Amino acid sequence: MGLFDSLRSALGLRAEADATRAADPEDLFGMSTAYLTMEADLGFDSAGEAALCFSSVDSTDFAETLNDVEAILEAGGEETGTVFKRYADDHGYHWVVLEDDDPEDLVTSIHFAADEFIEQGYGSRLLAAVFGFRKDDSRAYWIYSFRRGKYYPFAPKRGHERDSNLEFKLETVLDGELGVEEDKQFWYPLWPDSPTGHPWE
Repeated sequence: MGLFDSLRSALGLRAEADATRAADPEDLFGMSTAYLTMEADLGFDSAGEAALCFSSVDSTDFAETLNDVEAILEAGGEETGTVFKRYADDHGYHWVVLEDDDPEDLVTSIHFAADEFIEQGYGSRLLAAVFGFRKDDSRAYWIYSFRRGKYYPFAPKRGHERDSNLEFKLETVLDGELGVEEDKQFWYPLWPDSPTGHPWE
């Protein structure tokens, strides 16, 4: 996964202190049309994967909530074919990673999972939803910060560099369609461990 300090600052303690409003899982449905715009206007296809990042709680009740989330995703997967896996990274954060060629199914599954956390009283444990895109050798992500209730673009390049021009273009095209974070100090990178990997890997 990305750098621990960046994740903690961007999606955890700092963002919680500077939160502008409570996150609304309905915001995630904005990605349904954003996928179409990314393809039609920018030439980016869905990477076929999306992920939900959250921090855990050492309690039986939270463990039962995770079981409920998995049950919901399994039931949905029987209808849509969406597959998922769950694991903890080296920094103590947890991920639910979904795979599906249909981006609409990815959005719906992420929403169902996030909504279950919130319904069970664990909305504060949600950190980010990450949606991947690809175009030739380029990769781009839209990251939804639950603590800020906003989206921001992330376009990594090799060597832990960002494609700032591409991020600006994504902002310009999608602003208004998505609730884009205006304060760029919260556009924190979620660097993957490998040059060709995803932030959740």
